[in-house]
Amino acid sequence: MKMDWKTRVRLFAQRFWQPTSACMTCMPGSWQFITSSAHWANALRTGLFTGILAILLTFTPAARLFENRFGNAALVGLLTAIGDVYAHTSHYRLPFMEHIITGVASGVLTLLGSYVFEDRARRVRALWARVFA
Repeated sequence: MKMDWKTRVRLFAQRFWQPTSACMTCMPGSWQFITSSAHWANALRTGLFTGILAILLTFTPAARLFENRFGNAALVGLLTAIGDVYAHTSHYRLPFMEHIITGVASGVLTLLGSYVFEDRARRVRALWARVFA
């Protein structure tokens, strides 16, 4: 799979928001500490590291997984778990449990995003037209 830099930048942006959102959701007390700068710093570090790993994978044969909806979700979930391990220690009693949950949440967000935003958000536009037309 040959990728240009424009595609890589778009891939980085997608792989940045999904893990950041998953991390903000899965950290204990997420909604209680939504305005905490330390909380956001952990989530942004997770997203940044996951985005960088995704860009690095585009230079390998594993980049083909980004083409398949389910392979993409699994890969992003795995990269998010790795990024979360790098970003901070687990807040749960069981080691790595928070990182695994964050990875699964990111994979689910990726899969949902692929259905919602495919074809330039065709489903969102159709729903908007149905509701407001």
